[in-house]
Amino acid sequence: MTDLYDNVNEAQLQADASSTLLTYGSKFHPDIITQAKGIYIYTASGHRMLDWTSGQMSCLIGHGNCEIVEVVTKHAKSLDHLFSGMLSPPVISLAKRLIALTPPGLDKAFFLSTGGESNEAALRLAKLYTGKYEVVGLSASWHGMGGAANGAQYKTGRSGYGPVLPGNFALPAPNAYRSIFRHPDGSYDWRTELDYGFSLIDCQSAGSLAAVIVEPILSSGGMHPLPPGYLKALKEHCERRGMLLITDEAQTAIGRAGDMFAFMHEGDGIVPDILTLSKTLGNGLPLSAVLTSDKIAQFAKEANYMFYTTHVNDPLPAAVGDKVLEIVVRDRLVERSRELGEVLQQGLRRLQSRYGCIGDVRGRGLMAGVEIVTDKTTKAPGMELGDRVGTRMTELGLWAQLGTMKSFSGVFRISPPITISLEELQEGLDIMEKAFATTEGTMPLY
Repeated sequence: MTDLYDNVNEAQLQADASSTLLTYGSKFHPDIITQAKGIYIYTASGHRMLDWTSGQMSCLIGHGNCEIVEVVTKHAKSLDHLFSGMLSPPVISLAKRLIALTPPGLDKAFFLSTGGESNEAALRLAKLYTGKYEVVGLSASWHGMGGAANGAQYKTGRSGYGPVLPGNFALPAPNAYRSIFRHPDGSYDWRTELDYGFSLIDCQSAGSLAAVIVEPILSSGGMHPLPPGYLKALKEHCERRGMLLITDEAQTAIGRAGDMFAFMHEGDGIVPDILTLSKTLGNGLPLSAVLTSDKIAQFAKEANYMFYTTHVNDPLPAAVGDKVLEIVVRDRLVERSRELGEVLQQGLRRLQSRYGCIGDVRGRGLMAGVEIVTDKTTKAPGMELGDRVGTRMTELGLWAQLGTMKSFSGVFRISPPITISLEELQEGLDIMEKAFATTEGTMPLY
């Protein structure tokens, strides 16, 4: 370990990476990362950056959390991996703790490794339960790279790989900033948009609609929260068609968006038929979950539902997830995320009032989006400008963008660990201000 991180020859590592690593969707970051601690990441050259994407939107309670390190060390020594049909105390403890936090209707759980995997399992379960195969997703969605999950996502990654699974349909993704569906007063008419979307799906369906899968906040799609009332209306559409509602809370759950689970935000009693978790549950370790009702779970048991993987219900990641939930509840981090989220939104809106290139600010809790435009009237996307502002932020010590994929450019996706302090939050906002102030084309308004 010491040899790996001490006296790093960054040029040699980059050369080795170029000669050995296969690319997979984005350019590699130009610096080698050698340490992550708390809310900071460090490069081989010693450059420190506030990590405002929590790794891959995952390190909910910070990098190198001492309690998580202790759990990993303990279970790596004593109980790491088992035959997939075996049970262990960490798995049962995690299931009990998780189910205690969900409302009735989410009564049973099992655990996998990644968000894409949990969405594959959820869609497979929905198809078995309904006896149907057609799946509806939102047009700016991201659900994973497996066959069923990838077929139900539309943000990017569909072109060039041949046909997806049959029976996939897209609803127009809610976008209060850009949608053409408007009331006479100019406000966003999401209900007409949703109803119209389903009218088109009904025209195309072969009569086998099984499920709708949605994120409560469309993260890869630009950090768009579903409008108030949207999930309730969506559930009603599902019930009229005998479909299940699946909510994918890879990024929004466990306090990230200011509620334990983001679908609970509206308080209207809507409970999805299936809930998938990942990212935040494992604090950066590969852990995901599928939760559903007793009724669906009993059907699945009797129908011999199968989603058997090498790492299903693995004890080590389950122990980490159990500790994450314990810490979040014990330290009242959901409430903290909600309170600091208000500070974050205020700070971002203040920036919006000072720079004409910020077309929109949105989000909930410690999950925010800042959309860059080149013209506030036409809302022309400022992808190239966003890239330059992001580069400047990185130079100044703030990592506030997921990557270099063009589909993410123009919208900064912000989601720091929810353990961030008020001082650290302000530090990041100050860096953003400096980045906008020192980047050409940001259109200062003062």
